[in-house]
Amino acid sequence: MNTEIVPDSEHRGVMARLPQGLRDLALLARFDRPIGWWLLFWPCVFGVWLAGEGVQLALLGWLLLGAIAMRGAGCVYNDIVDADLDAKVARTAARPIASGRVSKKAAWGWLIALSLVGLLVLLQLRWEAQLVSLASLALVAAYPFMKRITWWPQAWLGMVFNWGVLVGWSELRLDNLGALAAIYAGCICWVIGYDTIYALQDREDDALVGIRSSALAMGGKVIGGVAGFYAAAVGLWGLGVWLYRPDPLALFALLPVAVHLGWQVATLDPDDPDNPLARFRSNRLAGALMAAACFVVGNA
Repeated sequence: MNTEIVPDSEHRGVMARLPQGLRDLALLARFDRPIGWWLLFWPCVFGVWLAGEGVQLALLGWLLLGAIAMRGAGCVYNDIVDADLDAKVARTAARPIASGRVSKKAAWGWLIALSLVGLLVLLQLRWEAQLVSLASLALVAAYPFMKRITWWPQAWLGMVFNWGVLVGWSELRLDNLGALAAIYAGCICWVIGYDTIYALQDREDDALVGIRSSALAMGGKVIGGVAGFYAAAVGLWGLGVWLYRPDPLALFALLPVAVHLGWQVATLDPDDPDNPLARFRSNRLAGALMAAACFVVGNA
């Protein structure tokens, strides 16, 4: 298999069949690893379905396109900023910019192209949701630098990756902001938990090159730390559900996602080279379960 394709690619066969130039652009935008755009898209679904206006299939289609494009743009931007650090880490040294296969000038062009797709999606939203979307740009621009200045870049990522909750909600309604804030805060805790799991793969390299992460900050208490953040996520989601629909039965909608997050913690093995990535990717299912809970609560 082509060694230029990173080990955690989910579509290594497809990537290997692409011409080198297209392959590098696809890898740069992480098209080979759809878990990223799923994790960006699910919070959009949370906001739309909790708003209580039905399935909203067309809106979700646009938001899915936006999630794919903007996740790709964010990855390109992150790799431009982090090229020097990526070259020093075994797992990321083969990335197109860090390896020298794609120039930064070409990467900026690809970033602009992906951002234009995002702009197309933005224009489909009403002006209130457009303003909410644009407010995220400062957070996105600052994110790649967080691992250099704080041990908790995962918290910043949580604010960025869950902005879709606010966008989806504001496209359909502008009230009950307390419930929305609780759901958003819970999503941030969820991201801190699962991205800490992801960061377990790079602890040794990160420590050597000076990259900071919650996985390093937690040290030997990482399983308890992830459990704490997941518990906080479920608690805050429960608060959001209660503020939205003060009915004890509504809280049962969160039971499947709570059980799944508990399973992640119970089966997490930080010392197994494959276990953290598998547990991280399982958050695709966690997002689906939380989306189902939002639909039940919002549309029952």
